[in-house]
Amino acid sequence: MNGARLLAGAAHWLHQQWQRRGLAAGLLLPFAGITACYVVAKKIWYTSGLGQVYRAPVPVVVVGNVYVGGTGKTPVVIALVKQLEALGWHPGIISRGYGVRLGPQAHSGRGVLQASVVGDEPALLAEQTGAPLGVHPKRRLACQALLQAYPQVDIIVADDGLQHLALARDFEIVVQDARGLGNGWLLPAGPLREPALRLSTADLVITRENAPSRLTAALRDPEATQHQPVGLRMWLKVTGLQSLDKKINISVDEFTQFRFKKNIIAIAAISEPDRFFNTLAQAELKPDQTLGLPDHHPLGASLFAEQTADLILLTTKDAVKCRDLTDPRIWVVLVEAVFSEADWVNELSQHLRATQSHSISKLPVV
Repeated sequence: MNGARLLAGAAHWLHQQWQRRGLAAGLLLPFAGITACYVVAKKIWYTSGLGQVYRAPVPVVVVGNVYVGGTGKTPVVIALVKQLEALGWHPGIISRGYGVRLGPQAHSGRGVLQASVVGDEPALLAEQTGAPLGVHPKRRLACQALLQAYPQVDIIVADDGLQHLALARDFEIVVQDARGLGNGWLLPAGPLREPALRLSTADLVITRENAPSRLTAALRDPEATQHQPVGLRMWLKVTGLQSLDKKINISVDEFTQFRFKKNIIAIAAISEPDRFFNTLAQAELKPDQTLGLPDHHPLGASLFAEQTADLILLTTKDAVKCRDLTDPRIWVVLVEAVFSEADWVNELSQHLRATQSHSISKLPVV
């Protein structure tokens, strides 16, 4: 556990360095040139026809980011899939399955899937949306497995994959957060997977705000937003809490009464644990203790046995890794994405239906 804490602390420190062009980032700048060469070479490889690009027989919407790590893609994918279904589509999801070894064959399924088999994010997406899922690092295999198992799927939403140029796409959504573009440098000197100019080639940029009442500092900074068109703003709203066994659902107000004189710890094994803790504070659910762990870190019975708190709060992403546990202290914080324009998916749907018959593969431009 000490090792996990150190790893989480190191990741937090690195993200702090990426917010400015200081000494630590400057020392890594020469290595960013290697990343730049790789990005350009990959783009040339696929746009020249040397690399094979897979075109799915149905429209593909990619939800990704240029900032490494979590920026809020998962809640956007969940909201997108649910709204597409409400508009008459039959969406399916593909995902890389980060953190698990899938082997040569892609996995497909829907409903309750094991996080240890497909990964925590795919398991969460399947559970939250009810949509069929295909999982594999090679998105072509994930698409093919999905469509073979669920031929009714008529649109595919790719969770991540913005940089996966072997997959043709009909619409690109880039999700940003309060960190904006950081220091604007490529990995490892900065947090960017691709140059900042990449944002201008996306079809839609969604910026996740910390709260709906104000714009983030990154959005106020003209230099930080030079290449960052803000098409939509998004924030997460806590809608309630649920017992780990899903037998009890209560509102925030009810939980506030329930927690009276009880000690609470919030545990998060996500890219930015502090983001979850801040969300709790904004919802007036501030815990007495917090424990941030590395993204995708396993959560076992021994970890919870070490905790002396009366109540334990988890993210929905972490909860899918704890289905086999029976600790009654564990409560899952339920959230939903709220957007500055509620009908944005309707506009996306109309665009895809209008171009569906003559869609042309769209590849990113550096």
